[in-house]
Amino acid sequence: MSEVYNLKVEVRTEKGKSAARKLRRSDYVPGVYYDARGETIPLKIRVGSFYKAWTRAGSTSVVELEYFHSGKTNKKPCLIWSVDRHPFKKIYMHVDFYGVDLTKEVTVSVPVDIQGTAKGAEDGGVMEIYRNYLDLTCLPANIPSQVLIDISHLKIGDNVNVEDIRLPAGAKAVYEENFAVVGLTPPMRPEEAALPEEEEEAPGEEEAPQKKSEEEQ
Repeated sequence: MSEVYNLKVEVRTEKGKSAARKLRRSDYVPGVYYDARGETIPLKIRVGSFYKAWTRAGSTSVVELEYFHSGKTNKKPCLIWSVDRHPFKKIYMHVDFYGVDLTKEVTVSVPVDIQGTAKGAEDGGVMEIYRNYLDLTCLPANIPSQVLIDISHLKIGDNVNVEDIRLPAGAKAVYEENFAVVGLTPPMRPEEAALPEEEEEAPGEEEAPQKKSEEEQ
């Protein structure tokens, strides 16, 4: 079971773009919690606290949101579902938290991590990664941070298909066809030197005999 990270947040009453800008200037990240039952809670999170949780939990570990509302402390397990960042500034624009039931499976995209050096690499084989993420179904607390794939046994022409991957206990890959995730392709052949093409002569510049004029006949 993966570690559950605690994150203290606050319920947000301010709404709209102007309010969001003020929050960011005040060192907060605007966000929202929602779940499959339709519950939605606007939130705001201190930038430093969110950065620490995001760095440690990523999108595959459960984060327990803790906030005070209606006279009591509430806790909600969730996943950091999406993070919007400014296109060129180091600013978090918005974050979505997806509430989960720790007793029910969820489907998430988990990054692929390639390990080892392929046997066929000595013969010039080129590694090709066809899928950077795999969709897995499992309990929220059992989501792996990455899918490890050992390629050390691969020879040129070999692939590792999704059915070949050993997943952590309780995790199942979601797929309809047994697609290749990574493979070792033959080395590229040097391009053949292109033969010089004959230059086409512009109209009127042909060297073929021309029809004589009446004066030349």
